[in-house]
Amino acid sequence: MRTIHVAHSPDSDDAFMFYALAEGKIDTNGIRYVHELQDIETLNQRALRGELEVTAVSIHAYAYLADRYALLPHGASMGDRYGPRLVARSPMNLADVRGKRVAIPGRLTSAYLGLKLLEPDFDPVITPFDQIEDAVASGKVDLGLLIHEGQLTYQDRGLHLIADLGAWWFEQTGLPLPLGGNVIRKDLGEQLIASVSRHLYDSIAYGLENRRDALNHSMRYARGLDRSKADTFVGMYVNDWTLDYGERGRRAVRQFLARGVEAGVIERPVEVHFVGD
Repeated sequence: MRTIHVAHSPDSDDAFMFYALAEGKIDTNGIRYVHELQDIETLNQRALRGELEVTAVSIHAYAYLADRYALLPHGASMGDRYGPRLVARSPMNLADVRGKRVAIPGRLTSAYLGLKLLEPDFDPVITPFDQIEDAVASGKVDLGLLIHEGQLTYQDRGLHLIADLGAWWFEQTGLPLPLGGNVIRKDLGEQLIASVSRHLYDSIAYGLENRRDALNHSMRYARGLDRSKADTFVGMYVNDWTLDYGERGRRAVRQFLARGVEAGVIERPVEVHFVGD
């Protein structure tokens, strides 16, 4: 039996995607999947070292992984007119962000790249993603860039929305904002890569077709969200885009990374390779 290590974030949306694989709901043709759960910036760093066979990564991080990893066409987290949210303790104009201390979830996150495209001049303060709301509320930073469930809970903390990066990106490009994807190491070989890709697709499709059971599984990773909000959050990031990027999704990835290069945030042009293309 071949063992494949699959790494992803301990979040309700990723748990939903991998529910069928984790619980043995689909036939994996003799491949055994072992799941590792860590925050996305840790996974980005581990992928840079080539440690992981299959892992969720930020699309921004893929710019530095393309030589060793290919993007699987299944498993994308796309912000379709919504995405990471920049919040503060009190209302302010976007122009006021310049020069401010902003808590970010990591320099390789797509949220960070998106904010650099929106406003290049700010002081980034790297903060664990689940501590960013606290950092803003306590005054340790001026603003915070929220990913994961924080996008739905910031108002409960009395915080104010300054910018929604997904909405801004759509205004600029007419495309969804590519945030996360799943990558696979190229040295696994074409046959094994094709099998893993099919299993990931089957897992996502199974979750979408058995939503109640998949949501029950993902609730253990919902970090305080009630079931209604967890269902909303999962729906934001596990949907038709997740089954396959499609032509628009692929174009969004290439344009996002190209703009990062143009802005000088990404060091060199990126050759994006999707499995099966």
